[in-house]
Amino acid sequence: MLPNVLQRSAADHTPVLADEVRELLAVQPGETIVDGTFGAGGHARLLAADLAGRGKLVAIDRDPTARQHFDRFKAAAGVDVRFLRGDFSLVLAQLAANDVRADAILLDLGVSSMQIDRPERGFSYATDAPLDMRMDPSSELTAAEIVNTWDEGELRTIFRRYGEERYATQIARAIVRRRRDRPFTRTGELVETIKTAIPTPARFGEGHPAKRVFQALRIAVNDELAALEAALPAAADMLRPGGRLAVISFHSLEDRIVKHFYRERAHGCTCPPDFPVCACGKQPDLRVVTRRPVRPSTEELEQNPRAASARLRVAVKA
Repeated sequence: MLPNVLQRSAADHTPVLADEVRELLAVQPGETIVDGTFGAGGHARLLAADLAGRGKLVAIDRDPTARQHFDRFKAAAGVDVRFLRGDFSLVLAQLAANDVRADAILLDLGVSSMQIDRPERGFSYATDAPLDMRMDPSSELTAAEIVNTWDEGELRTIFRRYGEERYATQIARAIVRRRRDRPFTRTGELVETIKTAIPTPARFGEGHPAKRVFQALRIAVNDELAALEAALPAAADMLRPGGRLAVISFHSLEDRIVKHFYRERAHGCTCPPDFPVCACGKQPDLRVVTRRPVRPSTEELEQNPRAASARLRVAVKA
């Protein structure tokens, strides 16, 4: 029997900013859609419905369990659908190199509900499980390897940069001290070490005390920021004129990467500001639709608290 999370239908999955994504991507019958982070298929199901029986949807995901969600989605999609397993940055680059074109591309970043809800994957700090956090289980690097082998300075850096953890120094030091006695193998061991490393008042405010460290480890394990930086130009290259690129981020660093990419491609010229005349010849090829990131409504947050940090930015191919 499949785990409970895999028995759910796509309809049971709550996609973040669903109404806003549909409105801003404005999918029309006959178009080609690329969902670069298919997950449980929540967004794909809604976007496929907007194709009204005419068009194509390409689903991408590095997690092999997404294929089982896709198989159920395919049976009810009503349009031509295709699943490609792999890191979206690599798959998008391959598609662009092969002259595959799209009218709408969606990237919903971060960890998916189907990953969080499976304790054995090690993404959650709420359940004791193997210290893993790989989105692709065939990848070599795990969270256990990072906390057991990276030096104190490297741990401190990722906790600060990727987790914005104010107690990064104390936590990194505590991890190194604890692993001298025995290596970390379980999420529960790491959670207890984090709790002992931070001041008592900090354990009871701003959410779970391990939240930011787990986020940092997940980003490092899956090299998420580098993947995003590579995926954005590939996605832009794939778009037909008038095509739309939507990115949902859950971390300030992700959102900053998207914002700067949109701004750069919308500006075009890369010459120094003191050049009197453009010498690079680069023309704008994106138009930013969302000057500010779109955030979840109060109503959505009441239904889905996990959407609290979501930010949506959309641009259109010139």
